[in-house]
Amino acid sequence: MFPHQFNTALARSMLEYATFKNHYENTMKSPCLAACKNSGGICSGCHRTMDEIIQWKDKTDEQRENIIDQITGINATHHCPECRTQAYCDIAAGKETCWCFTIETRDLPKPNSTQLCLCRKCLEKKPIL
Repeated sequence: MFPHQFNTALARSMLEYATFKNHYENTMKSPCLAACKNSGGICSGCHRTMDEIIQWKDKTDEQRENIIDQITGINATHHCPECRTQAYCDIAAGKETCWCFTIETRDLPKPNSTQLCLCRKCLEKKPIL
């Protein structure tokens, strides 16, 4: 390889790396696993609600990160009473509505005042009314 060929190859390689790095750093974060199936309003792959998926592109990076943290249990309000993993409830976090209000109603026992919500994975598995 002649010196000018080496410099050209090196420059091309550096440009490809910079392009890849820029794309990676500017790619929208998503919990998507490409295993999508609408299970009564919850994706059985990533466990986002259909509303969250539809609005994903319009959310800020911070909002997307917050939803991912809720799904993964990094941000939690309680333990799921069924599987004991970390779970998140918007009502318990002080909001007036919850992510679960946008999904199809599930066949669940009538809740009492001290009962905690199921996590997204357990709720997704419950039969739809």
